[in-house]
Amino acid sequence: MIRRTFIAMTAAASFLAMPAFAQDKDIVDTAVGAGTFNTLAAALTAAGLVETLKGEGPFTVFAPTDEAFAALPAGTVEDLLKPENKDQLVAILTYHVVPGKVMSTDLTEGMTATTVNGADVTITLDGGAKVNGANITAADIAATNGVIHVIDAVILPPQ
Repeated sequence: MIRRTFIAMTAAASFLAMPAFAQDKDIVDTAVGAGTFNTLAAALTAAGLVETLKGEGPFTVFAPTDEAFAALPAGTVEDLLKPENKDQLVAILTYHVVPGKVMSTDLTEGMTATTVNGADVTITLDGGAKVNGANITAADIAATNGVIHVIDAVILPPQ
C-alpha cells in the first residue's frame, strides 16, 4: 500500500513538474514553447505558414516532433527547407492540418478527415490512436485557435 501510494505520488509530482502548455497561446506559440517542435517551427517559417497558423482557426494540427523529422532519410529536411522546394514543403505541412477543432474524443476507428492540403488522413484506434499510421503520443493540447495532437512520424500526402 505504501509503495503504491509512493509511486502514485511520484507520478503526480513528475506530471506537475512537466512544463505546461499555455492555453493562452496560439498553435504556433504553443508548439514553440514546448521545445520539441523546433524543426516544425523552422519548416512553418520556410513555408510561409506561421501567420496562417497564428490566425483565427480553429485548426487541428498533427504535430511531428523533432525526433519524427530526424527519422526521415538523411538530407530530407534540409532539402525541403530550400526555397526551390517550398511548394513540396507546403504540401507536406498542410497535410498535417485539419480545419476545425477535432479533440481525441471525436476520433473514431476508420475516420477520415480532409486536410488543408485537400487530401484525406485516416484515423485508426486499434493499438492506440494513430493518424495514417503515425502514433498520437500526446493529444488535446489546447491553443487559443485550435488543438495540437503530437505524432511520432511525419506523414506524407499521397502523390
